[in-house]
Amino acid sequence: MDLKLLKEKCGKENFKKLEALKNAKLMEFASKYVELFNPDSVFVRTDSKEDAGYIRKRAIELGEEKELATKGHTIHFDGYFDQARDKENTRYLLRPDEVLGSDIKSVDREEGLKEVHDLFKNAMKGKEMYICFYCLGPTDSAFSISAVQITDSCYVAHSEDMLYRGGYEQFKKLKGPSDFFRLVHSAGELEGAVSKNVDKRRVYIDLENEMVFSVNTQYAGNTVGLKKLSMRLAIKRASEEGWLTEHMFIMGVYGPGKKRITYFTGSFPSACGKTATAMLEGEKIVGDDIAYLRNIGGKIKTVNVEKGIFGIMQDVSQQNDPTIFEALTMPGEVIFSNVLVNEKNITRWLGDGKDEPKKGVNFSGEWMPGKNGPDEKAAPYAHKNARYTIRLDALENCDDNLENPDGVEVGGIIYGGRDSDTSVPVAQSFNWTHGMLAQAAAIESETTAATLGQEGVRKFNLMANLDFLSIPIGRYIQNNLDIVKGIKKLPLIFHVNYFLRDKDGKFLNGMKDKHVWVKWMELRVNGDVNAIKTPIGYIPKYEDLKQLFKAVLKKDYKQEDYNEQFKIRIPELIAKIDRIKNIYHAKVFDTPHILMKTLDDQKTRLEERRKQHGDYPPPHAF
Repeated sequence: MDLKLLKEKCGKENFKKLEALKNAKLMEFASKYVELFNPDSVFVRTDSKEDAGYIRKRAIELGEEKELATKGHTIHFDGYFDQARDKENTRYLLRPDEVLGSDIKSVDREEGLKEVHDLFKNAMKGKEMYICFYCLGPTDSAFSISAVQITDSCYVAHSEDMLYRGGYEQFKKLKGPSDFFRLVHSAGELEGAVSKNVDKRRVYIDLENEMVFSVNTQYAGNTVGLKKLSMRLAIKRASEEGWLTEHMFIMGVYGPGKKRITYFTGSFPSACGKTATAMLEGEKIVGDDIAYLRNIGGKIKTVNVEKGIFGIMQDVSQQNDPTIFEALTMPGEVIFSNVLVNEKNITRWLGDGKDEPKKGVNFSGEWMPGKNGPDEKAAPYAHKNARYTIRLDALENCDDNLENPDGVEVGGIIYGGRDSDTSVPVAQSFNWTHGMLAQAAAIESETTAATLGQEGVRKFNLMANLDFLSIPIGRYIQNNLDIVKGIKKLPLIFHVNYFLRDKDGKFLNGMKDKHVWVKWMELRVNGDVNAIKTPIGYIPKYEDLKQLFKAVLKKDYKQEDYNEQFKIRIPELIAKIDRIKNIYHAKVFDTPHILMKTLDDQKTRLEERRKQHGDYPPPHAF
């Protein structure tokens, strides 16, 4: 360990910041990558406002961000070919004897380490290195995980400052000298302030040492190591320690007269209504993306891993998302990425509710209608994966428990999917095991033509977490079953589907109907309404929904609409069970036996009802 070089690159003040943490593992880590990257200088970010301000200022000076007309707003552009998570080159570093699953991408551990370290060599020459300390989850909490990010990107460091709690002081309270995540990133060689060598983009995850490596990319999903990359590390740690890391929002739902609030978590695949549910008008948000869940004192408690939102811009409008739209258009700290900036230095994005702009600057450079990008394809005025980064406390509906170190007690868990012809709009499981196995572990989502070019293809995505699993699927399912041991009052589990269509392809529900389903769930958790028992779980009674539609949306709810939405579609449900069983038989080597039994039992119940009532029994048949 060459502390002499580290001290030289840091300078007296920054080296003193590292020394104050009294952690030999940290010093070894910092020394190794200072020597490898060979930066001109090193800046150490503590929890101070001055340090955060320095990084934001440098982001603008270096051109990684540019100031916009609205005070506090900045714009960042990623390279034309660096606009999303690189799934192909995101891989686990595994030894030859390690197996995670057939669908999980990996690379030989030693080969991968050599490759990424060769790419790191002298990658920061002529640049400044930033060593930043953050905390996943609230500080001073049983949920807290310390993390250290090394990067040469001020945009990455600035984003993390908005998305995560400062972790410098928390770092002093570590349980052990190596009890922290380590995240190493370089944007690599730059051309026009963006990563040049994206063909050599690599994102490697080292579960053994709880490290993430990322190079030749700037897009936040590949570089903000504390987000989905650390999520993979946390899933493994949670599995070993007996808690859960989930791809979930956390929201508070008010009961009648706002005399109580019940907290729900929710897990939905992309484009299935996750953010729209978390941001329901009049309710409270604790988090929109990642949650830690623990069994504490006989209760399931949860916290938001983050303190901000890295959200998708497309279709955010005053009509669709009034709370977020206001936060994005009023003065305050916001980072926009890959949208268009018009001649007034104001941002425009796809689906913002306005006419298409005539010109501007975007991720392809100067833009006007009809322009083709370097791939010879039409360049839209904003990317469909354009993003915004804001702090949650900038939203008027941010819950007071965001920073509560004890978290909030989970009353219910919502699993969502997108299907046009199978699942009812909302159903409650019979119990925890049924919910986890017949609902959560059986999530499917139909693709949309806008994203994949082929509409209606069903994609399996258990618990909406499949892309991020770092442990075998069977073990992950078992962890979800085991966490409730000793729980006095189990959270209820629900499944929702906002995308049912009639035979003509018309949606059976309006966009805002989801608010009624959520309010019904709140009543069920608190024992205020009864429900109808069906082969797939409990569904609402018409009388209760009629009252809720009137109270929540001020509209009448017709009996015939209820009958069509909540009829049990037995042929489609049986076909889904068969699909899911085939997936587990073919791809999951450690499927818990109870999962297959639960699916078989549900199929048997459906077949028995079909004999009595036909293929599509209405709710009153039960």
